Amino acid sequence: MLKHIFLTILLLSGTAQAADDILTLDRSVSGSFQSSFPNDNNIQPDISDFKVINTVLMSNEIGERWAVLTVENLASGQRTLNQNHLLGLFANGERMTPHTFKIKFSANELLSITIAFGESKFPILEVYPRN
Repeated sequence: MLKHIFLTILLLSGTAQAADDILTLDRSVSGSFQSSFPNDNNIQPDISDFKVINTVLMSNEIGERWAVLTVENLASGQRTLNQNHLLGLFANGERMTPHTFKIKFSANELLSITIAFGESKFPILEVYPRN
């Protein structure tokens, strides 16, 4: 009997732990959101020909932060988007590049991509490029 109870508890704790890594959509601020966090180190993304059309932010119980972005290549030629072209602004004012990625865009192409920012106890407020 005690062995059965122990196995049940073990299975339930494993199920709860597995659910911790499921991503959920983060609530976002409707309308135009403007922040004024200081940027003393002048952290900026690399200049590019990309525009972020929209962003869906996601996270999970263990603090992983992800974003689904719809990105447009504004150039009339092929361009490659990588992690250095984007910055995530977090709720504590920290700016971070996403994990390493590289995606080729055709001229004027519009693509949706999913990128990871690692773990943080603070949510992402916005993801932006620099033109």
